Amino acid sequence: MAENSMSSFKADDLVIERSSTLKTKPDEFAFGTVFTDHMLTIEWSESEGWRAPLIKPFGNLSLHPACPSLHYGIQVFEGLKTYCGEDKQLRLFRPMLNMNRMINSAQRACLPAFDPSEFLECIKRLVEIERHWVPHSGSLYIRPTFIGTGASLGVKKPAAALLYVILCQVGSYFNNEEEGLSLWADPKVTRAWKGGTGDCKMGGNYGCSLSAHYEAVDGGCEQVLWLYGEDHQITEAGTMNVFLFWINEDGEEELATPPLDGIILPGITRQSILQLTRKWGEFKVTERYLTMSQLCHALKQQRVKAMFGSGTASMVCPIGHIVYQGEKLHVPCEDINSQLTSRIAKELRDIQYGRTPSDWTTVVKQG
Repeated sequence: MAENSMSSFKADDLVIERSSTLKTKPDEFAFGTVFTDHMLTIEWSESEGWRAPLIKPFGNLSLHPACPSLHYGIQVFEGLKTYCGEDKQLRLFRPMLNMNRMINSAQRACLPAFDPSEFLECIKRLVEIERHWVPHSGSLYIRPTFIGTGASLGVKKPAAALLYVILCQVGSYFNNEEEGLSLWADPKVTRAWKGGTGDCKMGGNYGCSLSAHYEAVDGGCEQVLWLYGEDHQITEAGTMNVFLFWINEDGEEELATPPLDGIILPGITRQSILQLTRKWGEFKVTERYLTMSQLCHALKQQRVKAMFGSGTASMVCPIGHIVYQGEKLHVPCEDINSQLTSRIAKELRDIQYGRTPSDWTTVVKQG
């Protein structure tokens, strides 16, 4: 493989090795279990810099047992989708936001820099090769991953790294979306903290959440509502950002979500919902701290209209009830008057599938 610039690889140098055997797509599958025929890999080393991007048949990685991603969690990732519209065009939804977020995460993990626009061009080429995997009026999940590699123990910057992308079929992320998500809120567990890496998309943020997740499942809930601080601030729900649609303390109709203070992951769907609803101009839209005390008080006074999570995999997921301090709090799953969550989901889908023209989408051109 030809060497590239020390600063970044170039999409023009992309090498493609096509698979000689293509997989059969199953009719039934769980989210994240069925992968496409090809993957993108880009290697970096401290001595040689970036090598040429390579699209090759999907397969296992070969890693040294001492590589830092296995021992010290030097690893970041992203998640986005490509959508196939009724016009059979493939579109990516605001992909540069994912690329820039990955750069920020990589910087925190001391992984090498690269040009996000060049990376996006490589991803688009991979998606184009795998376009037959994208169902008509459906989507395909894209998982860019960046790991520290090499053959040395020691907590230090990795001397080598691997940037790669895999694609998988999209199934339902939650099993009970129609009835609303059930959340377990226990202040003894914390997802992230000030000065930590909660605003980065790092594998360690998710692995450490599993014990709390299964405690929630044992308690009859599907996900954790993550709280923070002595006042039990609401931060995230499972792996999603959280929104509350209510009549606030001042009697105003308001859509509120926690602010980006270093604890909250800056979700692309979150940002899109804020921009979309602010453009409507129909109610107050804020980024503000929300506590369980405020939520409980509002529920008792019947001021809560809807509460939902947002993310790439689930998009918009209504919340049905919360178990908190031994009490099961019932949350209205839908505001009957405006049907806010359904409206947001529809407007986002119309953009993603090309039914509504928007500069938020990037078309993947056929080669």
